[in-house]
Amino acid sequence: MQKIDPGKATVQPNQPIVAGAFTTITYTYTAGHPIDDSGYVKIAFRTISDFGAPQFDNPESPNFCSASTTGVCRIEPRWDPKGHTRPWSQALFLMVRGGFLDRGEKISVVFGDTSEGSPGWQMQTFCVKRFEFKTLTDPIATYEFKEIPSSPSMRIVPGKPIQAVCIAPSQVMVNEPFTYFLKLEDRWGNPTDKPQERNHPGWEIEGCQTVYAVDEKTNLSARSNPIEVLTQAASLHPYWADFHGQTEETIGSNSIEDYFTFGRDYGLLDILAHQGNDFQITDEFWEQINQVAKDFYKPGVFVTFPGYEWSGNTPLGGDRNVYFASEGGKITRSSTDLLPGKTAADKNSPTAAHLFENLTSQKESRPFVFAHVGGRYADIRMHDPAVELAVEVHSAWGTFEWLVEEAFQRGYRIGICANSDGHKCRPGASYPGASSFGSLGGLTCVLASGLDRESVFEALYKRHFYATTGNRCVMEVKLLVEEDGNTEINAYIMGDVVEVDTDRLHLLVRVVGSALIERVEVRNGLRVITTMRPYGADDLGRRVKIVWSGAEVRGRDRMVRWDGGLRVQGNSIMDAVPINFWNPDQPLEMIGDRELAWKSVTTGGVSGVILTLEIAKSGTLEIDTLQQYVECEIASLGLEPKVWGCGGLQKEIQAYRLPDRQESHEFSFNLPLTALHMGDNPIYICMRQEDGHMAWSSPVYVVQRT
Repeated sequence: MQKIDPGKATVQPNQPIVAGAFTTITYTYTAGHPIDDSGYVKIAFRTISDFGAPQFDNPESPNFCSASTTGVCRIEPRWDPKGHTRPWSQALFLMVRGGFLDRGEKISVVFGDTSEGSPGWQMQTFCVKRFEFKTLTDPIATYEFKEIPSSPSMRIVPGKPIQAVCIAPSQVMVNEPFTYFLKLEDRWGNPTDKPQERNHPGWEIEGCQTVYAVDEKTNLSARSNPIEVLTQAASLHPYWADFHGQTEETIGSNSIEDYFTFGRDYGLLDILAHQGNDFQITDEFWEQINQVAKDFYKPGVFVTFPGYEWSGNTPLGGDRNVYFASEGGKITRSSTDLLPGKTAADKNSPTAAHLFENLTSQKESRPFVFAHVGGRYADIRMHDPAVELAVEVHSAWGTFEWLVEEAFQRGYRIGICANSDGHKCRPGASYPGASSFGSLGGLTCVLASGLDRESVFEALYKRHFYATTGNRCVMEVKLLVEEDGNTEINAYIMGDVVEVDTDRLHLLVRVVGSALIERVEVRNGLRVITTMRPYGADDLGRRVKIVWSGAEVRGRDRMVRWDGGLRVQGNSIMDAVPINFWNPDQPLEMIGDRELAWKSVTTGGVSGVILTLEIAKSGTLEIDTLQQYVECEIASLGLEPKVWGCGGLQKEIQAYRLPDRQESHEFSFNLPLTALHMGDNPIYICMRQEDGHMAWSSPVYVVQRT
């Protein structure tokens, strides 16, 4: 049988392109076998790439592309974001019409044609070693595409440094020297170089400290996360983890080796795991996941766990993150849909119930599971407390308190974690970029006796961890129990279960934020017991905070667009600070001294703005977004938020007042716990910072006996 020559392709200029930059790239395909009328050349791009969608209609607008040919035919381009098989779903179809493309004739596509005013094609916002123009042809016009032997590619590199991040250990001893790091990032969060390692001599007294670091070349500076300085070693130490991300072997970018290297050396994590979609993990790649996790594991320095994402459709159980405390666990997939031959060595688990059954039979590998919300969301009607330890409240996909609340409704005892589910190979520093991800990736702080697999595994099973939206805050939650007729006071921490028949209960809370602390909610399952603030109504001033939040639905189509603005009448805006405006190409815009405009999205999380007004209680505030128009008297705003519901899934707009001056990074209180109900009382806190970051403790489960 004669083998069809699918042709070849090149790109120019063949040189590194800066992430997120506007550029012009000329792609040229040279035909091998002639392509018949209505046949195609197809250029496929990775699903996760967030470059500007090519368009062929408006030559003055961004991402304008043009197509031409040397053949006696015309080329009809069509862009389809779902035009090829995952993980190469984005595709440009180039149909040959009005003739044919003969052997040796060419098709050229100018991505970012600037000849009529377009600024060019905006490149994806994250760095990869190989940005590929995967090329396939349909020469016989049968819609049977054949991939060319070697598709052209280029490297995406970081831009200039514009921001600095300082990361230090969260806990050190008095007079103990320690190492901290200063990392420079471009406008999209890509590290521009390896973090600078710096040494500190330590502090002579206990307390909470930070370090301030300046880069001498750029003069960029940053203050570190809070650092606890102790005189006596604590039994548990805070370690920072990102348990969830994917690489190019499934739907992410770069290799699994790149992933673990980034998490250790650039994300500056203590704990890391890899989570590829199970239906894309071949038996060979599963062996590689185990081997790479083993190679990167270094007790006392860096803890890794092998794992995968069980990716069943939501009615079958939805996304579950599966881990093993050691290598050698068997992968039991939701399906084998994208595997070669659609077969695998180990049996599948078509539902989450089957998954739990298969995992509990692997006791020697000590599996554990987190319920996750990604493209699919976990249906936690299926749950096994023996292996499913936590619910993921936040990731780059958004914030999902509703899943935590559902777990409490069902009476489950779960921990609360947060991870990135990053697809850009930046674990521990997973910025959303310009695509469907609406949030910075989260982090989990594990309170463990040591930095090794055994200690971390034990801490996870005890639910000794808390979740953040990516900030490295300090969070302490202790329950003090004084038994009747006994002067001894017992202390319990987040994750513990304690049975009580007394009302002498006190909750001790201490939080140290990475920014100013706005409030701490103390919750008993679905109920907010109280809201504590480091300031009161008498401290409020000229600053007003407006936030919009929520999602459309639980599933993939959750993104909410809040494009719009606000106007003040009878007052003036002296300053406006954006909250969670992650896309630098869509900044908060100030129009004069009375009006703001924005483009903003949420996927369950929060965005907004803090205004400083000229007069504290004068005038009217008008907020006009795609979701709702609201209006209120500024004088009516106070300590408690004024809330306007917008339907959907916890979609709402809030407005409330802040103090003019706020210096409370650290906040603590002692709260008597009363009015507990019979059975489980999941007591936990949600901390909100002024800058939009949040954190959640895992609950202390107080079981009221009488």
